[in-house]
Amino acid sequence: MKWPLLTLAFFGFSLSALSAVPADSVLQKEYAVPADSVSVLPNDTLAPDTQAIEQPRKLGLIRRIIRGFDRLDERYIEPQHYVFTVMLQSTYTYDYYTLRTSLLKGQHISFAHAGDIKVGPYIGWKWIFGGYSFTLGHSTYDKTKTEIDFSMYSSQIGFDFFYRRTGSDYRLRNIRVDDHVDTSPLDNEPFDGLQVGITGFNLYYIFNHGRFSYPAAFAQSTIQKISCGSWMAGFGYNRNSLEFDHSKLQQVFDEKLGKNTVLIDSGLMFNSARYYDINVSAGYAYNWVFARNWLFCACGQLALGYKQSSGDVNERSGMPKSFSVTKINPNLIGRFALVYNNMRWYAGFSAIVRSNTYYESRFSTTNTYGNMNLYVGYNFGLKKKYRNKD
Repeated sequence: MKWPLLTLAFFGFSLSALSAVPADSVLQKEYAVPADSVSVLPNDTLAPDTQAIEQPRKLGLIRRIIRGFDRLDERYIEPQHYVFTVMLQSTYTYDYYTLRTSLLKGQHISFAHAGDIKVGPYIGWKWIFGGYSFTLGHSTYDKTKTEIDFSMYSSQIGFDFFYRRTGSDYRLRNIRVDDHVDTSPLDNEPFDGLQVGITGFNLYYIFNHGRFSYPAAFAQSTIQKISCGSWMAGFGYNRNSLEFDHSKLQQVFDEKLGKNTVLIDSGLMFNSARYYDINVSAGYAYNWVFARNWLFCACGQLALGYKQSSGDVNERSGMPKSFSVTKINPNLIGRFALVYNNMRWYAGFSAIVRSNTYYESRFSTTNTYGNMNLYVGYNFGLKKKYRNKD
């Protein structure tokens, strides 16, 4: 078991509490001035009162805008009735990295990260949600491995942030180096010569936000009562880094396949690569209410990223020491959830899958990563306006 890891997440992003008092009533009670008294006041006396009234008016506009982020059609969506929640969750994280080259006969090498399983309790208050999780299944702690994920959801806008450093405990998978070479001895062989870093965020807008609830599927803060879907659009940023020791890979090839039986393509003889992209995305999500209190959600987004890449190439490859290219490449984002929620108790499964692709004339990469969650939770602390109803 590793040392405990502190995990922070933000669920059910709701700012409607800020707009609990109607702005119009504030103006009427505090700033109503008799009409006959206004005409007898000098201009310099009116100025401070005018400024005092203008400020609450601006504040009222801000409150109305914020309130709009969580405006719901309650025929389709039931708002959360409780203030607090406790939850037990198990999370499995995975990472799959593929390197391909078109040089020589072309080589295809995939690396599967040894997935981590984390288990821990969580507690939430309104839209703030945090917890303490333990990583299971490893006897040693890899200090280079770090993962931070958090999301904020309202009915109208969603935001994801992710920061991952994978460590180096990969295994070789799906290797194609030569049509005449049997690569089965390499299957599932440990390889510690690869480290991947991923940092980025996604911001997206949900068009049919009054009737389609993203929080119902991924934050359990509302209940979807009638099946409904929505188009989505957004933008994001990704920064990927790759540290690759190709000499270690050649050593594994020599040990398992025979000395110099397979030589690594020169296109893969680089030490590091970094690529960045700013992307725009579009997609569709659907909440299927197939039984009372049950929900299945599927969401897919295609993002086109404007990528810029740079890196170092080993001198022995016979190629320049550095490379840089700017291209437009596709990214994919998928989200899935199965939820049971009767407002007091909830349980379910969710998964987020991201796939980033980068093409360059000498090699290409595809990084597929994400996490899967199993959870069960309990809501308590009934909100005042629901006490008589429930």
